[in-house]
Amino acid sequence: MTTTPVIPAVPRGLAGVVVTDTALGDVRGREGFYHYRQFSAIELAHTRGFEDVWYLMFHGELPDRAQAADFTARTASLRALPAEVTEALPAIARAGAVSGPLAGLRTALSLLGASRGYRPVYDLDTESRRADALAACAAVPTILTALHRLGEGLEPVEPREDLPYAANYLYMLTGTEPEPDRVRAVEQYLISTVDHGFNASTFTARVVASTGADLAACLVAAVGALSGPLHGGAPSRALDTLDAIGTPDRIDGWIREQVLSGRRIMGFGHPVYRTEDPRSRMLKSIAQGFGGPLVDFAVEVERQVEAILAELKPGRELHTNVEFYAGVVMELCGLPRAMFTPTFAAARVIGWSANILEQAEESKIIRPAARYIGTPPPQPVPAP
Repeated sequence: MTTTPVIPAVPRGLAGVVVTDTALGDVRGREGFYHYRQFSAIELAHTRGFEDVWYLMFHGELPDRAQAADFTARTASLRALPAEVTEALPAIARAGAVSGPLAGLRTALSLLGASRGYRPVYDLDTESRRADALAACAAVPTILTALHRLGEGLEPVEPREDLPYAANYLYMLTGTEPEPDRVRAVEQYLISTVDHGFNASTFTARVVASTGADLAACLVAAVGALSGPLHGGAPSRALDTLDAIGTPDRIDGWIREQVLSGRRIMGFGHPVYRTEDPRSRMLKSIAQGFGGPLVDFAVEVERQVEAILAELKPGRELHTNVEFYAGVVMELCGLPRAMFTPTFAAARVIGWSANILEQAEESKIIRPAARYIGTPPPQPVPAP
């Protein structure tokens, strides 16, 4: 006699379910702390450059000066795109006129993987996988900025090998060499968003990697998950909130209406943090370093949201998340709103790739089960 195996009940969305082991980092939501490898991610953002953190995620340790120089030069040399990709970008930009650069990135990454001859990670050794990942990560900013400029009727700007990652990104986006304070602000934002636990896009990348697929396929899947508004679309929406409020005298009434109607306030709340998001704290400090009316307005909105919630929903804490002040910082640094989430992707591609590389070392495919709740089978098939 056969018996049906008992499937254990799990929380919806796998919330809190441990699905694997990782050495890449973790998010400790109750403490308001997260880390890359053994280091505080926020401390890294304060003290290191983007390439150092990239090296850490891929190699498990921070580079010394010679290693850092070699790694920076190597990744910079990989920024140029294959001719097949460059030639296709205008058509991709036209096709994505409404959906934007993030949607175009999916297509371009597929083409990049094909043109570079990416093979399944299952068939590659560790160094070959890492080489594919380096080339893909280096190409993503070039793709994103080119798609944006083409969509605006401008010619793409060729990458420069003499500029660090963040400075080159801003240069390719605007066509002019950026101011150092803007470069550092964007670099700190990029560092702070490299990785963040088993979020939807990271988990998606690992699921695809567990099948042994090539690295480009894994990244395309991750970008697809990121494109959902519940995951990666909030930085510009947080600024839209500030626009909707308009002036300081409207804050109280607008927020009360949102709270009492049960509508979400974009830029506030996080599924993991039960205290202040450490990324938001850092970005708020960066924004205040720039100063100005937008920053003052954002700070006042934050203050009043927390005060009104304490009054109307006692016991329910709601703090700003990374998107709220990320939007403010990127606006101050001159990034167009259509590029806020793509800029996030230009950082998170490092974390996705590190997770893909780690997953590729494990030969077990990720294959969860579902509980069937439909009409009990087998039912008789009705006659035609």
